[in-house]
Parts: sequence; C-alpha cells; structure tokens
Amino acid sequence: VSHSIPACIGSMTINSKQVDKESPVSIFAVNKCYETVQDGTFFDGSGFAALVREGYKVRSDVNITLEFRTTAVHGVLLGVSSAKVDAVGLEIVHGKVLFHVNNGAGRITAAYEPRGTNSLCDGKWHKLQANKSKHRISLIIDGNLVHTDNPYIQSTSADTNNPIYVGGYPADVKQNCLTSKSSFRGCLRNLVLTKGQHTELFDFSRAFDLRGVFPHSCPGAEH
Repeated sequence: VSHSIPACIGSMTINSKQVDKESPVSIFAVNKCYETVQDGTFFDGSGFAALVREGYKVRSDVNITLEFRTTAVHGVLLGVSSAKVDAVGLEIVHGKVLFHVNNGAGRITAAYEPRGTNSLCDGKWHKLQANKSKHRISLIIDGNLVHTDNPYIQSTSADTNNPIYVGGYPADVKQNCLTSKSSFRGCLRNLVLTKGQHTELFDFSRAFDLRGVFPHSCPGAEH
C-alpha cells in the first residue's frame, strides 16, 4: 500500500508509552480531526491539488461538474492551461463564479453573478456545471444557466497539455484563463470531467501533488 489512510488516529502507544503527537519530528499532509465531518476534500486556502501529471487535453468539448462550499469570496476552483494561450479556468471572484475559455483566438467568459455578494459563499454546498462545446460555453450554478456569445466562432479547440490544477496552482505555473492567484479555502466534492462518452470522477487522494489539501473529509463547520 503506497497511499495514506483517510482517517483520524488517536491515543497511540508503543511499548506502553504514549506517543506525543503534539511535537512531531516531521509532518506532511496531516490535519486536525473534526468532531463532525462531511464527505469531500478540504482546501485550507494555502495550496492546490494537481491531477493528470501527463497533461489533460480539453480540445473541442468538455463538461466539468463539481460541488463547492466556502465562506471566502475569492478562490481558484480549477485551471487547465497550455504553453500557448489555450486554456480553461474556473474561479470565484468577488462572490461571482467565472468560467473562462481560450481556444487560441481570445479569452471569453461566462459569469454567474448571484443576487447577494455572499450568497454563493455562505458555507453551504453549491452545484456547478461548466460546459465547453466547440466555441460555445455555458455555466450552470444551482440550476441557473448563464451562457455567453463567442465572437471567435472559427476557433473551437483548447489545445491544453498541462495538468489539471484544482483549488490553486504553483507560483511558477502559468494559467492563461485565471485572473485570481488566491487559493480556494473550503470544501470540494464530486469533481467530474466528461468528454463525449468518457466520464472521469477525480479522487483527490490520487493527485500527484497535494499542498494544503486534505482528501476525504471536510470539517462539518468552520473552526
């Protein structure tokens, strides 16, 4: 077994001696345990999860669905970029959800603006679906549809080849379809990317790089 256990461990004794968990010699990706937890992955606002090391190819069509829960009005949700301008990005900026796509000719954005600035950042779960179909893009938040006109109708493919970064991205990585550098603080669950008949549910515990991200459990309430 090469991956960590998604669990809480307490009161460990070795040879009848209590192990001191408060002052470890080293520590990596270990968080405190919470009295009440929910399914999902907790992002502490300092890092990101990196998926698909060999690079994810968006090309002409992709449908992204996820659920998020946050009290912060800023935060990167997801970005896939390329060495050129081609990219897709999802982010929360001033309490609005933005879905950006660049197929090579220029960035276009579908923006969902809730009635109140904090209504998406209320600590409750919200459902997001972002769809790119050739040059068309749309965003559905909690069943509310937003789509946008794309003047660049000849340009249909986002030729990305970089990993999928979720909740943020490293300082040395370029993201052509994100305006925010703020890492997401809150919980994400049920991240699914669909291309045609191929549906992939991403398990954050299998990310090749995790920083400030704790798979499999979210605190029931912020502490």
